[in-house]
Amino acid sequence: MFGVFPLAVAPRVIVLCAAIFLPVQFARADGCPVSQDHSASLDALIQQVQLAETEAEAQHISNLMWALWADAPNELAQAVLDRGMSRRSGYDFAGALEEFDILTAYCPGYAEGYNQRAFVHFLRQDFRAALNDLDSALHLSPRHVAAMSGRALSLLGLSRTDEARTALEAALELNPWLPERSLMAPGGLLAPAPVKEIEL
Repeated sequence: MFGVFPLAVAPRVIVLCAAIFLPVQFARADGCPVSQDHSASLDALIQQVQLAETEAEAQHISNLMWALWADAPNELAQAVLDRGMSRRSGYDFAGALEEFDILTAYCPGYAEGYNQRAFVHFLRQDFRAALNDLDSALHLSPRHVAAMSGRALSLLGLSRTDEARTALEAALELNPWLPERSLMAPGGLLAPAPVKEIEL
């Protein structure tokens, strides 16, 4: 799932008073640092997960990917990200959206802000809004495998089945162990149509 962090990188408890009641106006006025470039590390992990031989090995590598995506540009952004995820996990979707609105306004170049907001939209079954945010996340981080799989699920939610299948195939090319791979199995919602035999 595109917005679920593993326990290894679950929201951290950060005591950062400036972030507790950070208004959107402050977020827009104060510049966010450039996100650290994790592309080389992510590429290496993608190569590793493609060679993984077991589900457990693949999950460990996926956890390392999440650690990269969840590395916010600074402590302020990290606090807002963590608080948004905490509110989402507590089913406070409106509150989570407020936090991720702040995060994307403060750090418009940080892909995970859009990915996490997309997950909240998805949970609220607002698939169009989720898709818009996922497109923003992927524009910033084209090999964000979790956002790619989330995009496939959002397209499926909009009954755009062929596009969803194509999107999921692209994600599985990078990480063949994604849980969503079951959708491509025979009988799955995105299983390829069986080839009809032609009688001669």
